[in-house]
Amino acid sequence: MHKSGFVNIVGNPNVGKSTLMNSLVGERISIITSKAQTTRHRIMGIVNTDDMQIVYSDTPGVLKPNYKLQESMLNFSQSALVDADILLYVTDTVETPDKNSDFLDRVAHETMPVIVIINKVDLLAGQQELEAIVEKWSQLLPRAEIIPISAMLRFNIDYLLKRIQDLLPESPPFFEKDALTDKPARFFVNEIIREKILLTYDKEIPYACEVVVEQFKESDRRIDISAVIYVERDSQKGIIIGKGGSALKRVGTAARKDIEAFFGKSAYLQLYVKVEKDWRNRENKLRSFGYINE
Repeated sequence: MHKSGFVNIVGNPNVGKSTLMNSLVGERISIITSKAQTTRHRIMGIVNTDDMQIVYSDTPGVLKPNYKLQESMLNFSQSALVDADILLYVTDTVETPDKNSDFLDRVAHETMPVIVIINKVDLLAGQQELEAIVEKWSQLLPRAEIIPISAMLRFNIDYLLKRIQDLLPESPPFFEKDALTDKPARFFVNEIIREKILLTYDKEIPYACEVVVEQFKESDRRIDISAVIYVERDSQKGIIIGKGGSALKRVGTAARKDIEAFFGKSAYLQLYVKVEKDWRNRENKLRSFGYINE
């Protein structure tokens, strides 16, 4: 008997979906920062055993779109409701349960098994606080199972994994047994560079950036990479580069170290910055950047 299934992770921004994803997969698939809207794509991480294949999907945080990029991000989250065998709705101990009630209403009407993950329980003062939160979610999603966890501390992750395995349907594998993800190597280079941008710059700057790898040449010992950071305005380009190129160099150095750790070989990374005005609202650019599928 072989089990396989799609386990899709959804929820509002900044509740710890990517930390949970990496914890369940056992690999650093999704980028993690303390800033909201870190995840822009739907990212799969695949866990294989002899008799099981679990295909996890991390999705962007659910939000009301202000521009076309966010519309595409919301579409990735909504698509996760359509093809899931198990749905993990991630919340935390801080956010109000009725946030984004429209999306929550869709979750409430889904027929697949739903597990509400209450993350960051290590921040609570005691059991009574947790019981009050569980009661609220029991009323909102009465058919869902509720599991409190701390993804950061791996508290209750083993129990969550056991419940996922119990609920998986019998099925042959969907991917090759040595597959880790459905994304190509250069996608993870994009994400690593974008993570360093999120960690280096403040306010709106990281959200106005997109990264495109234009060259990716891999040999046995080394990878040569050329990537472009796109921004929306000339003033943003100046901030990304920094005085004498110092800020861009800092991003490149940090990204190169993580790229080398990810691929297990040395890397040579060249970064360029270009202006692509208002790219977040232009369908042709969003399509070329992979946010809109034909």
